[in-house]
Amino acid sequence: MTAVDLLLSSGFLAFARHAGFLTAVEEVGLSVDGVCGTSSGALVGALWAAGMPAREVLTELGSRRPISWATPHAAVWRGAFRLDAVVSRLREWLPATFEGLKRPFGVGVVASGRHRLLHAGPLPEAVAASCAVPGLFAPVEVAGERLSDGGAVDRLGLEPWRQFRPACRPLVHLVDRSAGAAAPIPLGDAWVVRSPRSGASLWSLGDLQAAFEVSRALALRTLEGVLDAGDPSQAGRVRA
Repeated sequence: MTAVDLLLSSGFLAFARHAGFLTAVEEVGLSVDGVCGTSSGALVGALWAAGMPAREVLTELGSRRPISWATPHAAVWRGAFRLDAVVSRLREWLPATFEGLKRPFGVGVVASGRHRLLHAGPLPEAVAASCAVPGLFAPVEVAGERLSDGGAVDRLGLEPWRQFRPACRPLVHLVDRSAGAAAPIPLGDAWVVRSPRSGASLWSLGDLQAAFEVSRALALRTLEGVLDAGDPSQAGRVRA
């Protein structure tokens, strides 16, 4: 079958959900050309697009309480916490720019109240900005602009991604909404895997393994149909 582009939705600290989905993608050997993520989807998607296996992504992101990544912000009107520690860690994990990745990658952010898809320029800062939930985290400066969580306006970024890559066939992982835009998401002809909300908080990510396995199982069920719809001979190891 033709390779797909993966789109990972926002979902509050939904690391285990997205890692479970990506593990299923790895296990069935689905060929992936591009990746787009918003909020937690941007964070998980960036690490995976940079070559980190999905289970390792979960290990890295699940190794500490989320609140430990946050730094109290003196200018609380901009957000209760800063994401400086997240940016620093992402600089260790990721290339400096989008262009350093081996496949097209995009993140959804908000600039001046409007959604924007970033797919070039500084990468660690863009990923952190996509995670900057308004009110909770201060916007992150990216190339001179203060940007925040794209999920506040568009939880998936499917239409901007289609404009960027009009020939793609999208496979969407849509985590049930915890916060962010409440409007229905038009999915068109995209293949869709739906997962329950994360159930996580700043103080606890909850039962990561259980959340991981649920989303992995849901994804495997859908991906069997995706492979059946195309040419099974094209299934092989997901390209790194």
